[in-house]
Amino acid sequence: MKHKSIAERFCLTAHVVSTLFGLAGLLFILPNPELVANLPPMGMNIFVWSMATGGVAYIVFGAATLALYGYRTLGLGTTLAFMIPSLFLSLSSELLGTSTGFPFGHYQYLSGLGYKIAGLVPFTIPLSWFYMGLTCYLLARAGLKLKMGDSWVRQLSALALGAILLTAWDLVLDPAMSQATFPFWQFQEVGEFFGMPYRNLAGWMGTGFIFMSVGAFLWRKTPIALSRSQLTLPLIVYITNFFFGAAITVVELDTRFLFPVALSILFGVVPAIIFWWNAKPSLDTMESLLSSDNITTPSAVEVVAK
Repeated sequence: MKHKSIAERFCLTAHVVSTLFGLAGLLFILPNPELVANLPPMGMNIFVWSMATGGVAYIVFGAATLALYGYRTLGLGTTLAFMIPSLFLSLSSELLGTSTGFPFGHYQYLSGLGYKIAGLVPFTIPLSWFYMGLTCYLLARAGLKLKMGDSWVRQLSALALGAILLTAWDLVLDPAMSQATFPFWQFQEVGEFFGMPYRNLAGWMGTGFIFMSVGAFLWRKTPIALSRSQLTLPLIVYITNFFFGAAITVVELDTRFLFPVALSILFGVVPAIIFWWNAKPSLDTMESLLSSDNITTPSAVEVVAK
């Protein structure tokens, strides 16, 4: 178990560091090439390679982090029961979207996110759907204290909240990735909502809800109860990915885009923190004291008069 935790922490650290490195490159280095103009040839080669692979690295490390986290806390089968549907359904949705415009609107991916499946969708995109989808759904379940056998209303509520958290992240991701100085994709139609078509938001909600629903169905006989400390990693991942999009949006785009950033905080970051806090602490003192495993029952004492 210890080696799993070490690998998980390594991937989380690499995810956060590569995210910050990518931000530094996009916001400071690329707009100011004179900062690296005097690098020696080897340094320049390293810089060019790192900028070319940075977008891939932070997503791959994010997916690896959540895969290892799921393996450690949920088990291999439970993790795969969420991972496989999320990868397959999100990729299908993206291929449909880039081919037909449904359900996200007409758009195309540019370079910087790795090899494109069918020449349309970078392989890293379904990976990001997986790790952010799992992050959002676990936090939403914790917020409702969802248990195996709960009513379908509570089950649907957790799915809806998970999809909302996921879509709230997109409110800062899409402007940052499609309208900043160095875009990674572009819409091929005029978007009504800060450059995004409204159906893009509906597509995010729908895609997230569908693959989370499949995962929830496959989990229906699996008891899942994660403590607050166990949910700290998903919270860190959510806030890290929000910060990536928000920083680019705030720094590179005009003040109008503060509105989607505020919406992302209101419907994403704040609920995520509340859901995390709503989970049980890792050590429930009262339960620990009262559990039968921790109580020593005194044996009968024979009183001997002296």
